[in-house]
Amino acid sequence: MKHLMVAATLLLASGTVSFADGLFWVVGNRATGKCAIVTSNPVIIGDIWFGDGPYKSRADAKLARSTIRVCPPVTPEEEKQEEGAN
Repeated sequence: MKHLMVAATLLLASGTVSFADGLFWVVGNRATGKCAIVTSNPVIIGDIWFGDGPYKSRADAKLARSTIRVCPPVTPEEEKQEEGAN
């Protein structure tokens, strides 16, 4: 019975990790004063002061970032850098 419980727990844990693949979050970084789009669930500690999401696509996350008041507008140069990093 214990083996079955351990196997079920491992299966559930691996399923939730794979479920997060392909999702995006908007995070606010206090040190840089900017908001970034990340692909892992952010831990709100230190310089990361908020996280919003998850979003199913990068485009959805970009739209959300543009509606968050504390996020400064992204310049065309920063947008090119984001596209180049992906």
